[in-house]
Amino acid sequence: MPKIVPMDAVDLTAKLVRCASVTPTEGGALTLLAEVLGQAGFACTRVDRNGTPNLFARWGVQGANKSFGFNGHTDVVPIGDIGAWTQDPFGAAIIDGVMYGRGTTDMKSGVAAFAAAAIDFVQTTPPDGAVILAITGDEEGDATDGTVALLDWMAQTGERMTHCLVGEPTCPNTMGEMMKIGRRGSMTCWFTAQGVQGHSAYPHRAKNPMTALVALLGKLEESPLDTGTDHFDASTLAITTIDCGNAATNVIPAKGTATVNIRFNDAQSGQSLKDWLTQEAALVAAKTGVAITCRFQISGESFLTAPGAFSALVAKSVHAETGVTPEYSTSGGTSDARFVKDHCPVVEFGLVGKTMHQVDERVEVVQIQQLKSIYTRILTDYFA
Repeated sequence: MPKIVPMDAVDLTAKLVRCASVTPTEGGALTLLAEVLGQAGFACTRVDRNGTPNLFARWGVQGANKSFGFNGHTDVVPIGDIGAWTQDPFGAAIIDGVMYGRGTTDMKSGVAAFAAAAIDFVQTTPPDGAVILAITGDEEGDATDGTVALLDWMAQTGERMTHCLVGEPTCPNTMGEMMKIGRRGSMTCWFTAQGVQGHSAYPHRAKNPMTALVALLGKLEESPLDTGTDHFDASTLAITTIDCGNAATNVIPAKGTATVNIRFNDAQSGQSLKDWLTQEAALVAAKTGVAITCRFQISGESFLTAPGAFSALVAKSVHAETGVTPEYSTSGGTSDARFVKDHCPVVEFGLVGKTMHQVDERVEVVQIQQLKSIYTRILTDYFA
């Protein structure tokens, strides 16, 4: 019987970083993973939709009673000013034990670590069940045809994960310190106020949309949405833009716009917040005589995977490999876990994320190795 050579997660990370897969370009990253996973006995299927590249890989029997899933993405954000980088953004150079490159943290190292762990695990300890990898090339973009497309395809074809771990970077400063058991919801509201243009010397002849917007935004900020819940911090509202495009200093504009972004906990819902914003806009409109319309985008509802056996298994594995017991957290922005939670219980654990999306994004090589060991232990304990 030929000796099985462990998959080198660091080398696989470097190969993925050298694939210039800036959203929505695939860059060869999913092609590389399909080749590597296919050689290890995974059945690989490209699940591209509307030009978005996605990869589904399964080892084991479809519909197994235990099907552990990993979810992640190979697309990365743009590099920004290349002149500000000290290393090639797609070179994966390793200097003093640190690998540099776009995606080293977010999240090609995570994908490489769970792919390497899965490959070694199924070859050395074939489980009674299935191991599934659902990897998208569109997490950093609109995400409408990424993990969502994979989950839609899985539902149509009878594929199923019983539990899933998303490999996003979750640790603020120290490896092992935090895992995510949920995420806040996110929504954006665009206000458009339509008034009547006029001379600034005769404001009574105009209806100033900016006055209405300022009044509305003041009302929205004057009191907190809530004080938080058992597993979530308080919901927050941030004013992100207010504008009218008016270059004249003596003209009251006819129209103004403003935008707010809300990150909300499980005391709120996208619909309840839409109703609240619409009502507040209507009250200001009635008082000022300025028409205010609202347009909404809900990027995801808040969700929580209640602490239990699954989160405890992940936390135990993290502690065993790092000596650190991770905090259960729901902080941060959104992730594709917001889609997976409708399919099966989901938690997130990954690397320290301090440099993600930054110039000179980088990761300590030892963290990639630790992460592979953590994922391997999770698989071992899950199927034990």
